[in-house]
Amino acid sequence: MINVVFFARLREQLGRAQQQLAWPQEGSAQSLAEQLVAANGENWQVLLAEDTVYAINQQVVDRDALVRDGDEVAFFPPVTGG
Repeated sequence: MINVVFFARLREQLGRAQQQLAWPQEGSAQSLAEQLVAANGENWQVLLAEDTVYAINQQVVDRDALVRDGDEVAFFPPVTGG
C-alpha cells in the first residue's frame, strides 16, 4: 500500500488531499501518475504536466524514481517565491 498526497492547487483541482493505493510492484513515479490519470480521467492530466513536482518520502525526485510498497508519494505544483 502507498499513500498518495496532493498539495495546493492540485488538491483543489482533483478534489482530494490524499488516497491510498495498493502498489504490489515497483514502478516509477511517472507510471504511478499515468495510472492515476487512467483510473480517474482527463482532469488528472495535471499530474503529468511538465512543471508538476514529484516527491517520494518527502524528497523531491525525478519522474523515473522507483515507488515501493509503503512509500508516500506527493504531487505538488512548482514552488515560486519572490
